[in-house]
Amino acid sequence: MSTNKISSSPAPFIPFTRPHFDQETIDAVAEILRSSWVTSGPKLAEFESALSAYFGGRPVRCFANGTATMKIALQLAGIGPGDEVITTPISWVATSNVILSVGATPVFVDVDPITRNIDLTKVVTAITSKTRAIMPVYLAGLPVNMNELYALAKQHKIRVIEDAAQAFGSQWEGQKIGSFGDLVSFSFQANKNLSTVEGGCLVLNNIDEAKLSEKLRLQGVTRQGMDGMDVDVLGGKDNLTDVNAVIGLHQLKQLPAFQSRRSALARQYFDAIRSEMKSATLGGLHLELPVENFTDSNWHMFQVVLPLEKLHVDRAQVMTELKELGIGSGVHYPIITGFTLYQKLGYKTAATPIAERIGRSILTLPLFPGMADEDIARITSALVGILKKHRKN
Repeated sequence: MSTNKISSSPAPFIPFTRPHFDQETIDAVAEILRSSWVTSGPKLAEFESALSAYFGGRPVRCFANGTATMKIALQLAGIGPGDEVITTPISWVATSNVILSVGATPVFVDVDPITRNIDLTKVVTAITSKTRAIMPVYLAGLPVNMNELYALAKQHKIRVIEDAAQAFGSQWEGQKIGSFGDLVSFSFQANKNLSTVEGGCLVLNNIDEAKLSEKLRLQGVTRQGMDGMDVDVLGGKDNLTDVNAVIGLHQLKQLPAFQSRRSALARQYFDAIRSEMKSATLGGLHLELPVENFTDSNWHMFQVVLPLEKLHVDRAQVMTELKELGIGSGVHYPIITGFTLYQKLGYKTAATPIAERIGRSILTLPLFPGMADEDIARITSALVGILKKHRKN
């Protein structure tokens, strides 16, 4: 007995991101593992040299993660107890946690509703006699207005520590983010445009900062000769290994192709979402799209802000239904001042109402170089269908 049933397999799951490591990279990691040196060594030095060249010759030092880079930047700037650092409430919580970790106080300024980055026009009113630095975040790789940022810092004589974790490959007026400015911190975590699996780098102003950062990343140790060792500052254990560094070297070579593909996918998102929203009967329902910037942004993520006030469901339900359709999504980020730790410290989400709304409504859609063109249509169709199903009458 035979049947003529046509079998259909479900479409493959699309995660919100997926790192890409080619065979050459995998072989290079294997070679490091077969060598006699797997921790910080020659490949780390080579990676730092390549990064320095990428940033126009500025000193660069690498670290175990992008949290260490920010903390050490604060230490290099001499920031500690009694000091204030102005930052954004829409970021990965590490941005403000590192400020707390050195004994300083985060001061949160609301975000611009269009860029979703810190609103520089509101920073001035937050500056006090205790303000030592401003730490902007370039959400999804879109920089703030760098001219305004550094003019503000110069006027008030404060340091700038750029949380450029998501902005490797972004630029401003034709200059790479990191090739100019003050202290600039990047993350190489698994979901970043350039990944070392875990890791990060700090772009520095001079060799003295570079030498001190080397001490701070490895227990404060300096070595001289065959057996000379000294410790004159308190450091941690934040060094990057050669295994991570060799991945970074190969990712750096592939970065132009990664960037080109991300931009192409982002363009498709704009076209597909607008087309879907136009054809669907949504009764005025709309998605807030990111800034359509293909000059400065590296398109680290593609984020929309959901019209929750016009839906019968919350963001979690939208994400659940997307997952049921084989589509991953993310939240980047909930408002930092809503976390219990920060509530206990006296912070209020109501103090930054734009950030509160965005933190509650923002949704990250899949975007990574390995996506297929047809994935964009599938994602946008699914999302618009969910909105249509749950819209309020």
